[in-house]
This record gives sequence, structure tokens and C-alpha cells, in this order.
Amino acid sequence: MKFICEGLDLSEALLKVSKACASKTTVAVLECVKVSAYNDVLTLLASDGELSIEKKIKADVLEEGEVCVPGKTFTDFINKLVGTSVSLQTKDSGLEITYGENTTSLQVLPADDFPAIDMNISENNFSIGKKVFKDVIARTVFCCAQDDSRPILKGCLWEIENGELVVTALDGFRMAVVQEKTVSSSGHLRIVCPARTLNEISKMVDDEGELTVYVQNGMMMVKIENTTVMSRLYQGEFIDYKDITPTAFETEVTVQKSELCESLERAGILIRGDKNSLVVFDIKPGGIRITSNSEIGNVLEHVPCTLQGRELRIAMNSKYILDSAKAVNSEELHIGFNSPIAPFVLTAKESDGSLYLILPVRTNN
Repeated sequence: MKFICEGLDLSEALLKVSKACASKTTVAVLECVKVSAYNDVLTLLASDGELSIEKKIKADVLEEGEVCVPGKTFTDFINKLVGTSVSLQTKDSGLEITYGENTTSLQVLPADDFPAIDMNISENNFSIGKKVFKDVIARTVFCCAQDDSRPILKGCLWEIENGELVVTALDGFRMAVVQEKTVSSSGHLRIVCPARTLNEISKMVDDEGELTVYVQNGMMMVKIENTTVMSRLYQGEFIDYKDITPTAFETEVTVQKSELCESLERAGILIRGDKNSLVVFDIKPGGIRITSNSEIGNVLEHVPCTLQGRELRIAMNSKYILDSAKAVNSEELHIGFNSPIAPFVLTAKESDGSLYLILPVRTNN
């Protein structure tokens, strides 16, 4: 294999593709990028077994072939050659990279060692505006679980029926539900997509046009110009948000989003590093008294609100409610409570299609 291409083009492609390289694995080839050069097209492919990313760029292919190159090392090295043309060819010593009068060699693995990945998926699909897609991701994935205790909760549930899209994410302590409309769909779909995959796709798309998502045999595929993203979907039962979302409340408050967020951010500074990031709301007619205490100091804040129902004192994780409040596309928030130990619900005063459910923190007083 031998080809010549611009260092900048190769670097930009590697930065995208290498996101799918495995970081901790006993299978060395999954830490590699598969480089294929045919018909003046260079194809870069990486996969960790769950997420796969393929990118095609133009190149002057002098000898066709393919090889697997250590992903992180290759990406970091080519990133230092963005201002010049580079020539790459396979030799007995590995992959030889020539730039100007300089030459560097990298050890490689045979292309046959790389797992076969079927990029032909077309059975089911739906289309959604790119801007809508990015907005949905931004308003849900932060509620996905981070640990492996319940793997399915590391993904978002996407339900599509009759042009309506409902995306749900939860980690056992908080839940996000966002409703939007699709442009088109091939029928009813219910899939759980890894949050990592959704984040990577979101980074690749702009705000213009539509995005089509293809689904088949437990796999999902998206094509963005010359980049293809493939991902395994999580299998198993996902919690139905309707079963755990209260519909009536004993205490309801309406509050300005900016005032609540600013107060929570100030309180959060003093409890930074605290396991529960605990703040306490004392809800009374005319306002919410927000307090937080730590070894560093104490915070007492007052946020004006409109109260309907009974007074309430409730403790919660400040980060959970702050993240949710910021994600709501409204300047006025509605928060519904039932008791100091029952989940509470945060939405826009005038619905924006999103709902956030948060578990309170039990305290001794």
C-alpha cells in the first residue's frame, strides 16, 4: 500500500474516527485504525465492538492495500503534520510515513485481524431535523447512567410512533423525558442507543437539514457526508416513564429559571466535592429559602416564587436540579412536589416538550 494525501485532511479524519478506538482491551486490533487505500479513496475505520466510525477522504493512491495502525499514536503523530503533504507506504518495518525529508515508521497489524463490520443497514429508519436531534441529545443524555451496574441505563430510549418522538434517559436518581416530532419514519420504533454514540453523532452534525437514522438487527447507522457511524443498540427492558411520573402535586411552585440557576450555582461552590451536593429548599408563600452547609461555609439564598398548595421542606442534589433547570427551554419553571421523600417533577411553565423527574435526598431533620 502506498498513497499521498494532505496532512490536514488525514488528521481531521483520524480525529473523528479514533473516537471509536478501544482504550482498555485485550484485543490489540481494536485499539487500531484500519486504513484502506483503493481507487484514490482512503477509508479509515475504527471500532471498539460497540461503536464504529468510518471516514472516507481523497488520496493519490499509488499502490492499493490495507493495514491496521495503532489509533492513538497514529492520530497524535499525523496531527503534527497538518501543514504538509504526507506519503505513507507499507514496508517490512511497518507503515512508513514520509513528510518532507523526514521519515517515521509505525508498527502495524494485518488488516485481516480487524473485525468485519456490515455497513449495509436499511430495514427501518426515521428522519429528524439536525437541530432538533442535537437539542434532544443536549436535554437528555446527562441523565444517563455512568456506571455498568445496569448497562441499559447508559443509553437513551427512543420511541417513535405516528411522527411523534419520545426520548427517555434515567440513571436511578433522575430522569429526563423529551418529546419532539420526526420528519418521517418507516413505522413504530423502540430502541435504546448508547449515550456515547449519541454524543459523538451530535458533535458531527450542524444545525442545517435533516438526519436519517437506520435501524436493523440491533444495530443503528447514521451517515453524515463522508462519515458513517455504526452502533450496537442495548437490549432489555427499559423503565416506562409513565409508570413513575406523578401527575398530581400537593405543592407547586413557579419560579424564574435565571434566578433559581444563579442561586444554585452559588450554593454549589461551597458544596463542591460533597457526595450528594446537598441543598435544602424551604418552600413558603412568596419564596424558596435555599440553604447549603459544608466545612467551607454556609449559603442562605432567597428565590421569589409563586406557591400553590402547602408549604414544604425538601433536600436534593443541587447538580441534578441545576442540570435539569438549565435544559428547559423556558424562562419560567414549574416544579411539582408531593412530600420530602417523593420524586418531584420540573418542567417549563409553558410546556416545551421536556420533563425532569428528580429523587430527593433523605435527611435526619
